[in-house]
Order: sequence, then structure tokens, then C-alpha cells
Amino acid sequence: PALSYTWIFNNTTLDLGEDSRRFVSQATGNLYLAKVEPWDVGNYTCAVNSAEAQRQVWGTPTALSLRGDGVMGEYEPKIEVRFPETTYAAKGSSATLECFALGK
Repeated sequence: PALSYTWIFNNTTLDLGEDSRRFVSQATGNLYLAKVEPWDVGNYTCAVNSAEAQRQVWGTPTALSLRGDGVMGEYEPKIEVRFPETTYAAKGSSATLECFALGK
């Protein structure tokens, strides 16, 4: 069954429609932040929705905080690609492929 994912930040649903820094993968439910800012600090909770089961399940809140030492860490640039070997789509329908570039 199709699932959809929603993220809640400090008890408020994140509106990511026009947000160029944050993205929710509808394939995995992961929340990606391109650049963490001080105002991103808080509690994040994922809600998984199943239209078929007419049910919503909430995850445990996860706190995001900034490191006090100012160290960002070193990450070698890489491209995360998780495409299936074959993707099928009916003519006139939509297909979504996700590719993420990570690094510093």
C-alpha cells in the first residue's frame, strides 16, 4: 500500500512545498536538511500515513541540536542514488526518482 510521510517540527507540521533547504523522501520517509541553521534546532517527529489502512502512525520525537565546538565534520562528496534496476510507469502517469548529493 502507498505510504506518505509528514514531518512535525516542535508540534507544527513542516510545510516543505517552497522550502529549498529541506526535503522529505516519499520513498524512504527520510528528512534531509541541506544546511542546518540555528532556527532548525528542536524536536522532529515523523508521521507515516496509509490511505488504504486509513491510519497514521507517529514516530518518537528526535531532537536536533547544534554542536557547541563548531566542528562540522568532514564528509567526502558522494552521490546517493537508490534507483531500482527498472522503473515502470504507465503512459501519462508520473514517476519519481531521487538522487542526493552529499558532502562539504
